[in-house]
Amino acid sequence: MEYYGTLGPACCKTEILKEMLENGMTGIRLNLSHKSLKESEAWIQNYFSAADTMQCSPGFMIDLMGPELRIGQLEEDIELRIGEKIVLGEEGIPVPKEIFLQLTSGQMVLLDDGKIQIKAREKVSEEGWTFEIVRGGTLTSKKSIALPGCQVESPTLTKQDLANLMQAKEYGVTDVMLPFVRGKKDLICLREVLNEYDCSNIRIFAKIENLDGIRHLEELLDYCDYIVIARGDLGNAIPLPKLPCAQDYIADICRKNKKKFLVVTQMLNSMIQNPFPTRAEVSDIYQAIKQGASAVMLTGETAQGKYPAEAMKTLWETGKAAEEYLNRYKKSPAAV
Repeated sequence: MEYYGTLGPACCKTEILKEMLENGMTGIRLNLSHKSLKESEAWIQNYFSAADTMQCSPGFMIDLMGPELRIGQLEEDIELRIGEKIVLGEEGIPVPKEIFLQLTSGQMVLLDDGKIQIKAREKVSEEGWTFEIVRGGTLTSKKSIALPGCQVESPTLTKQDLANLMQAKEYGVTDVMLPFVRGKKDLICLREVLNEYDCSNIRIFAKIENLDGIRHLEELLDYCDYIVIARGDLGNAIPLPKLPCAQDYIADICRKNKKKFLVVTQMLNSMIQNPFPTRAEVSDIYQAIKQGASAVMLTGETAQGKYPAEAMKTLWETGKAAEEYLNRYKKSPAAV
């Protein structure tokens, strides 16, 4: 099993990273939607310093922007309240212009992994629409945008992705995670760029976050090292009650084809605020491993949470208990 944390302000100090490695972490993810490799250099140095102290060689994964739609740079955070109106686009909140080709009145738009929900009301210009806030919250820069049921065309790799990939070897990157994979062409594109930058040894993790990814799942298997069941945006693309079914389906396809897969998103979400997990969360980790996952990952729990080292310890201990039980008793209920 591989156990990943996510690098962020809550765990960027060498002593915390060392404790996370001591607690079972085998690799760490850096989300490049918010900071570039160059901008994260101090954090990265601290990570490898902690690894040197531990005399180990953990993985270093970068999570690209990919064909994901995001809010642009805001001058300040915006508080969105239910029933109010906002403008996206010209003279409003900056968003990629591609979304306006898909908008019709009544179209729901999900922001920040679905935490905020808005409804399209009226077109005010070729690149501007008014929206009504259906579910409010605080909107910050670079948060995700999803249009359920719509197919928005965008390139596989952004200019920022290409710049980061050019520096991947220099920064010791071992794994690359590509968001919103739509088909094998996205993975072929990424592999060609990695080969061009002398990074053919870097593993590719294909994130399944939309309906295209599910539909084309089997064609992806030969073009990546891992499938990633990325439950955040996948839970926006399909009705949330069906998300466990989608996870089981993806896991089943991966098992049948002997393809490794990773499960991520809110595995220990309560530990962002609390030093201990819920019963449901440890059961979720167990279920992922029972389904055949070769890796599990924490995101906000380590990047922003109050207890990054404790969260990693919980992930590892629960994973080890699941492995030992499943290996020893072959899933027999009598083992309890």
